[in-house]
Amino acid sequence: MELGDALAWLDRHQNLERMLADTRLATPDPERMRRLMHVMGDPQQAAPILHLTGTNGKTSTARALSTLLGVVGLRVGTFTSPHLERINERLAADGEDIDDADLAEVLSSIAQLEPLLGPDTHLTWFEILTAAAYAWFADRPVDAAVVEVGLGGRWDATNVGDGSVVIVTNVGLDHVELLGPTEADVAREKAGIVKAGSTLVISETRPELVEIFEAEGPERSWRRGRDFDVEANDLAVSGRLVTLRTPGARYEDVFLSLRGRHQADNFLDALVAAEAFFDGPLDPGLVAEAAATVRSPGRMEVVGRQPLILLDGAKNVPGARTAARAVDEEFGQVRSRILVVGMLRGKDPREMLDALDATRARVVIACPPPSPRAIPAEEVAAAAVELGCDAWSAASVADALDEALGIADPEDLILVSGSLYVVGAARAALGAARR
Repeated sequence: MELGDALAWLDRHQNLERMLADTRLATPDPERMRRLMHVMGDPQQAAPILHLTGTNGKTSTARALSTLLGVVGLRVGTFTSPHLERINERLAADGEDIDDADLAEVLSSIAQLEPLLGPDTHLTWFEILTAAAYAWFADRPVDAAVVEVGLGGRWDATNVGDGSVVIVTNVGLDHVELLGPTEADVAREKAGIVKAGSTLVISETRPELVEIFEAEGPERSWRRGRDFDVEANDLAVSGRLVTLRTPGARYEDVFLSLRGRHQADNFLDALVAAEAFFDGPLDPGLVAEAAATVRSPGRMEVVGRQPLILLDGAKNVPGARTAARAVDEEFGQVRSRILVVGMLRGKDPREMLDALDATRARVVIACPPPSPRAIPAEEVAAAAVELGCDAWSAASVADALDEALGIADPEDLILVSGSLYVVGAARAALGAARR
């Protein structure tokens, strides 16, 4: 198939957006994914897997980990989600997204195999894309695969692979409609990716939650605070200056080319995972190279000047609070702010707006994310008005950006946030440079 035909075939399969928009549809079945992998020759066994879960920070950590493994000299496959502008972004090798021809080829091969699973087996969109990643990584081949969980962990399609290193960034309340009403429930679902013989790198610090992950029986467990920590985390031009303590070493005065205090935590998680993978510390010069070159689009990303345009895909209340703190620390001198915001169902607009410090914005322009789970922009705008904001709604992300740019002064900051789907649409509308 050509790429257009392959993507049309992929889109005929159930995906998370439709699944959560229509609760009558069934949740993913791991047995279905295991059968698909067996038919494909079990490509998930071709290379060691470093498996990531957590409520926030997974993609930035995955990108940092891939960069660290790459500077050491490994060929690295990276599977992340969601994408911002093109589906190709989800599958990368050696820092480059899969090209159209390879994506079409690997999807076509799965389309040919799907009938072998039987007429009663219906693969999901994410299962197919996960299988495509494992198959593409095996064919290249890669030396290691950095794989980000799509949702939760235990029942996630990526969990057909056994991670030799498992990274847990944090645990918070998100996707509670599938993962459970409490943080302990969420932790139990995420802990399902911890396998016997693995090294657990856990940045969540609450003992009652850490115990849930350690109960899965990893060979060793490295805890944040006890075994590794951020010892210094200072603002620098276009990034941070950090000192990191790991189980194997202490890395001093490392420039990290990512904005936001929280990115030091993400980079630390990646560094500790790399040490676990190599079973020892990394060369400080290579760590400095990785830290200075790592990129994470859509996360505290500056895409315009005069006015300053900042994209951050904060998708839940903890992420929104983190984004607001980062804006204060890094851009607190900006005269005034304009907030362009859209959200998905399952979020409380007032809580999200409050976490984003919406009342400090001169104007809030609400817009709908390009998703069947979008909260109507009018509902978000009404919540902003209830908080005391000057707010209105726009028909699309592109329209909201046009309106924001139309009223912004050169010294203003336009923050686009609330969902990675909003950020992706904003990047496309603004013509932001590709990675």
